[in-house]
Amino acid sequence: MAKDSKGKGGSLDVDVERFLERREELEVDKMFRALVKLEGSDLHLKVGRPPIVRVDGTLRDLSRPPIDREEMVRLLFPMMDKRQRKIFEEDGGTDFAYLVDVDGVNWRFRVNMLQQLGNIGLVARRVSNFIPDFAGLNLPPVMESLCKFDQGMVLLAGVTGSGKSTTIASMLNWINHRERKHILTLEDPVEFVYTEEKCLINQREVGIDVVNFSVAMKHAVREDPDIILVGEMRDEETFMTAIHAAETGHLVFGTIHASTAPSTIGRILDLFSEDMHSAIRSAIAFNMRGIVAQKLLPSIKPGLGRVPTVEIMTFTPMITKLVLEGSDEKLSDAIRIGAEEGMQDFTMSLKQLIDEELIDRETGYRVAPNVEALKMLLKGINVSQPGIL
Repeated sequence: MAKDSKGKGGSLDVDVERFLERREELEVDKMFRALVKLEGSDLHLKVGRPPIVRVDGTLRDLSRPPIDREEMVRLLFPMMDKRQRKIFEEDGGTDFAYLVDVDGVNWRFRVNMLQQLGNIGLVARRVSNFIPDFAGLNLPPVMESLCKFDQGMVLLAGVTGSGKSTTIASMLNWINHRERKHILTLEDPVEFVYTEEKCLINQREVGIDVVNFSVAMKHAVREDPDIILVGEMRDEETFMTAIHAAETGHLVFGTIHASTAPSTIGRILDLFSEDMHSAIRSAIAFNMRGIVAQKLLPSIKPGLGRVPTVEIMTFTPMITKLVLEGSDEKLSDAIRIGAEEGMQDFTMSLKQLIDEELIDRETGYRVAPNVEALKMLLKGINVSQPGIL
């Protein structure tokens, strides 16, 4: 999105409609509108291919000729301002938010501009203007309990495109409708834009509102937040600053690339040298409140494209003990045994989705960590093993 760049943090234009009126209509906007009208989630632009959209998890070509190298430069370079072009030239890619008017509605997109084989390309994720509640996302009611803490950390785990950002937005909006608190988000770029209900909400975009994440976190502790969204835990610095905020009385939300809730512990430890693992385990054990891992699956329910299968690990005394001991291999069994305390593994989640006719059995078996365990659970045979711990 073309924005002025004044000073290190850039300038803030709070009047979106005035901004859109001022911004010149770009040729590439037509492709974003096509994505919205097809109710797709992602737009891919690659030299030598027609525009590609992802609809209900499946990639589809738009009906137009392939984009050549010259056309791609003409389409994409006008989307970037001076700051973004500088980052693109130095790093070979850049992330930013982009707004497009579609039939009078301003749609927001999370854009990654990239280079591959010497050509420029684009991947854009459509961000819904509407933040669904937990029921609307088919998330279990226990999600509410993870929003009620005054202090600690809650992580959403999953691969890219697994719906982590939407789930966190739903959690923050749940708080927004019920608590009088200050929510501060530090994002790169900002995705969901919240409408204040009971909460005071400040959203800071790295590179636009603040020069970098490190400075944003330094400022954050002086901005009197109750709740902080720190985005992705991608390196040692991010996790350390986030866990420090949790230790000092804030409720911190973040995301991490991990396939399951138990494997998230190892993924965090991988960010640090081995001599720090004991200290990091202690920090996780005493400050983590819950880890939610999720995957999106195609739904068989009419009108519902995809539905999440969700694994939830809350930090009960048993989970805390296992993390401190380094017994990560026992966490999966502890989750199953902890079902009465709101925990669930992917197998339990898949059974519920099948029982509620949200997914078919074939899909459940395809993604199940243990197909036989799922089959037994569907027959009413509980596969948890009390006493194994």
